[in-house]
Amino acid sequence: MARRVLTAVLIVLVCVLVGCRGVDTGASQLVPAQMKAPSVVMTAGASESDIIEQVAINRQAYRSGIESLVARYEKTGNNMKLGWAKHELKGLKKVPQYDYIIEAIVPGANLKAGPFIAEAELLYMDALRFERKAKTFGIFTNEDKLRLALDKYNELIEKHPSSDKIDDAAYRAGKICEHFKDYTIALLYYQRAYQWDPQTVHPARFKAAHILDVRQHRRAEALKVYQQALEKENLSKGQKEFAEKRVKELTKSE
Repeated sequence: MARRVLTAVLIVLVCVLVGCRGVDTGASQLVPAQMKAPSVVMTAGASESDIIEQVAINRQAYRSGIESLVARYEKTGNNMKLGWAKHELKGLKKVPQYDYIIEAIVPGANLKAGPFIAEAELLYMDALRFERKAKTFGIFTNEDKLRLALDKYNELIEKHPSSDKIDDAAYRAGKICEHFKDYTIALLYYQRAYQWDPQTVHPARFKAAHILDVRQHRRAEALKVYQQALEKENLSKGQKEFAEKRVKELTKSE
C-alpha cells in the first residue's frame, strides 16, 4: 500500500516537473522568446502621445488579427488551431491595458461648474447605478463595474464641462481611484472637484489633504488644505476632529 502511494506521489511530481499537458495544445509551436518580433522603434523625437497612440493601434491590430484567426478556424473546422487561437485570445484579454496620459482623462483646473444640464444628470445617475451595483452585497466589490462608473463620470466631464455635475463626478471618480489605491490620480480628481466648484458640497479638500498627508507625506501642503477644509467644508464630526488634530500636529512640526 505504501509503495502504491509513493508511486502515485512520484507520478504527480514528475507531471509537475515535466509539465503534463493535453494533446495538440500547440506547445511545440509557441514562439521562442529569442525569436519574438523585434520592438517597433518610434522615430526620434516622438512625443508621449504619439507613442501611446501607436500602442493603442498595435493593441487593436493584434486583437483583431487573433479574432480573425478564430473566425477562420471556426469556418474551416480546424479545431486544433482554433484551440490555439482561442487560448491566445483569452490570454490577451487578461493583459492589463492602461490609459497613460492622465491629463487627457482629468481636464485642467480652469473648468467652472455651471447650469443644470439634463443629459449630464442622466450620465451622473448612470454612473451612480454602476457604482452601487459594484457593492450590492457589501462584502465583495465588482471592480469592473467600478471602472464602468469611472468611465461614465469621465464621459460626463468630457461632454458637459460646464454643467453643475462636474464637481460631483470628479469627487466620485476620486473615491473610485482611491479604492484602487491610485492615490495620485484620486488626489487630482479631488482637487478638481473644489477647483471647478469652490462651493462644492463634497469634502473634497479634506480628502485631498488626507492623501497629501497620509499617503504622500507632503505635510506642508496637507496643512494648508486641511485648514481650507475646516474653513470652507461641511465636514462630518469624525472628519472635523481628524482635521483639527492634524492641523495642530502639523503646525507644531512646522
